[in-house]
Amino acid sequence: MKAIGFKTSLPISSPDSFMEFETSIPNPSGRDLLVKIQAVSINPVDTKIRQNAAKDTVLENPKIIGWDAVGIVEAVGEEVSLFKVGDEVYYAGDITRSGSNAEFQLVDERIVGKKPVSLSIEASAAMPLTALTAWETLFDRMRLNPEKDKGKTLLIIGGAGGVGSIAIQLAKKLLGLTVIATASRPESIEWCKKMGADVVVNHKDLVNEVRQAGFHFVDFIYDAVDINGYWDAVVELIKPQGHINSITGSGTPILLNKLKSKSVTFSWEFMYTRSTFQTEDMIEQHHILNKVATLLEEGVLISTHNNTLSGLSAETFKKAHAQLESGTTIGKLVVKY
Repeated sequence: MKAIGFKTSLPISSPDSFMEFETSIPNPSGRDLLVKIQAVSINPVDTKIRQNAAKDTVLENPKIIGWDAVGIVEAVGEEVSLFKVGDEVYYAGDITRSGSNAEFQLVDERIVGKKPVSLSIEASAAMPLTALTAWETLFDRMRLNPEKDKGKTLLIIGGAGGVGSIAIQLAKKLLGLTVIATASRPESIEWCKKMGADVVVNHKDLVNEVRQAGFHFVDFIYDAVDINGYWDAVVELIKPQGHINSITGSGTPILLNKLKSKSVTFSWEFMYTRSTFQTEDMIEQHHILNKVATLLEEGVLISTHNNTLSGLSAETFKKAHAQLESGTTIGKLVVKY
C-alpha cells in the first residue's frame, strides 16, 4: 500500500519533511478493523508529532501519522463484534499506533463509530478527533449537564479552531450554555457566530473584552490555545467555584495556587487517554462517535469542515501542514484520497 511518512523531524518547508513509500497492508487480529481510508483531516497533533517525533535522529522506517479518518471496513479481526466488512466508519485512531496517512490502517473497533450516513466523506472526516475532545471535556471532565448548568457561561479560548468550533455547538445545542468565544479576524469572528456563539471577544485583551461584553466572571473556561499564555486572564475571569479545562498542555508549570482562593477546579483533557492506556471504558469513544453521527444526521450539529485538499501525496500533506502551522486555519482542513 501507499503511505506518507517521515524519517526525521524537519521544517515543513523542507523537501524531505514528508516522503511517499510503499509498505505491506497490515492484517487485522483481535478487535482490530482494517480500514481502506477515503479521507483524513489534519489536526495540531499531526504537526506537533511531525516536528518532535524524530528530532536529531533518522528513523529506520518512515513514521506514518494522521489521526482522523473516514473509510470502509476491508477486513476484521476474530474478536470484532461491532462492525462488519463493508461498513462505512469514522474515527480518530490511537496515537500509539501507525496513523491514517496511508491507503489502509488498523484500528481498534472500540474507538470507531459509524460514519454519518447523510454527510459527505469530507464533512465526516473533519469530525472525530475534535468531537471526541470537546465531548469528553464538557461531559466527562467538566461533568456538565443541562439540568444544573443551563444558562451558565462558558468561555472558549480559540473558538474558530477545530475543537472550539464543535465545543460551541455542543455547549449551545446540548447544554444550553451561554457561550463566549474568542476570535480576532473578521472571518474567524463570523465563523464563531455561525457555530452558534452568543458573544465573540478578542483574545488579545481578554479580561477587558469579556467584561465589556457584560460578564464579570464566567462559570466555565475551556482553553484550546495556550493555557499558560492566558493563565492570568483565566484566573481573573473564572467564577469562584468554577471549572477550567485545557487541552493544550504546557512546557512550564502552571501556577495552580492562583486558583486556591476561588476554590476553582482545573482539569486536563487528552483524547488519547482511553486508547493509550486501554482504559476499562475505552468503548465510550465508540458510543460518543455514534451519538455525534446521529446529531449530525439530524442537523443538530453541523460539520466543521471548511477546506479540502486532494490526493494521497507528500506534496498534499506538506500543503496541509503548512496551512495548519500558519495559525490562520478556520474550522477543519480535510485531505481526500
